[in-house]
Amino acid sequence: MVDVLVVVNEREAVLSRNTLEVLGAARRLADGTQGKVKAAVLGDRVEGLAAGLFAGGADQAVWVEDPLLPDPRPETVVAALAEVVPRVAVHVVLMADDSCGREVAPRLAHRLQAGLVTEVLGVGAEAGAVRFRRQRYGGRCIIEIEATRFPVIGTVKPRSMEPAASRAGARGEEVQMTIRLDPGLFPTRVLNKVAEEVRGVKLENARVIVSGGRGLKGPEPFRQLEELAQVLRGAVGATRAATDAGWVPLSWQVGQTGKSVSPELYIAVGISGAIQHLAGMTGSKTIVAINTDADAPIFKVAHLGIVGDFKAVLSPFTAKLKALAES
Repeated sequence: MVDVLVVVNEREAVLSRNTLEVLGAARRLADGTQGKVKAAVLGDRVEGLAAGLFAGGADQAVWVEDPLLPDPRPETVVAALAEVVPRVAVHVVLMADDSCGREVAPRLAHRLQAGLVTEVLGVGAEAGAVRFRRQRYGGRCIIEIEATRFPVIGTVKPRSMEPAASRAGARGEEVQMTIRLDPGLFPTRVLNKVAEEVRGVKLENARVIVSGGRGLKGPEPFRQLEELAQVLRGAVGATRAATDAGWVPLSWQVGQTGKSVSPELYIAVGISGAIQHLAGMTGSKTIVAINTDADAPIFKVAHLGIVGDFKAVLSPFTAKLKALAES
C-alpha cells in the first residue's frame, strides 16, 4: 500500500490544471496499491476547495496552518512540509514542476533524506514497486526509475498527464494541522507583490499557441504574433532567447526552463528548434513551423512546415483567417 501526498498551492476554489494533473497521477498510483491520496493545503482555508480536491481524486484534505503560510516562500514551504510529511505518514510526495516545485522539491528531499525524481512524465506501481518515468538527454529518450526507499519526492511535469476522472460529489476526510514555524530562521521576507496582467487565454491553458524565437530579431514582430493569436483565440509564447533579450515577458517562455504546453495547434515562428525548447512543446497535437532555414531542427518535429520569411507569411495568413471568421 502506497499513500501519496499532493502539495496544493491553490488560493481559489477552482483547481488549476497543474493541481488536477498531480492529483490524477497520485490517484492512479494509489489505486494501483490500494493506498490513499492526501492533499496538503498550505495556508488559509479556501471555501469550496475541499470539494474540488475530493472530486479531483483526494481522499483526505489536510489544512496546514501557520501565520507564515498565507504568503508562502520556498523556504517556508520546505520547513512546513518537513513537519507535515512525517506526520501524515506517506510514501510519495508529488507537486507540480513549476517555479515553486523546482525550488522546494530538492530542498525538501535533502531535509527528509528522501529520494527525488524531477519532471515526472508518469508514475505507477508494478509488482509492488513504485516507478517513475522521465525524459533524459533533452527529451531524446524516456527512462524508468524505481524507488528503493521512501519517502520519495516527485515533481510532475505540466501537461504530461491527464487529470483523474472527476468524482463529482465525492466526499473525504478533512484534517486540521497546526504547525509552528520560527520566523527568525528565514533570511528573506516578502516586501511587495506585483501581479502581471494576463490578457486573453493563459499560455498553459491555450488550445492554440503562436510562438516566436530569435528569428524574429526584435520585439516588434511579436505584435504580429499577438494579432494572429487573437484571431485564433490563442496565446503567444516565446523561446528563452526571446525572453532573455527582453523582447517579451518571461512568463511567455516555453521550454525546459519555462512552461510545458500541449495545445491542439502550435505555430513556431522563427524558432530553430533547440532541444530545450522542444522539451516544452513536443506534446502539441499539431506543430506548424515557419523558418528561413530548411535544415532547422524544428522541421523534424513539425507536422507542417513553411520555408520562408515570416514577414511574407504572417500578414496574408492572418488576413485570410480574419476573412474566414467574418464570413
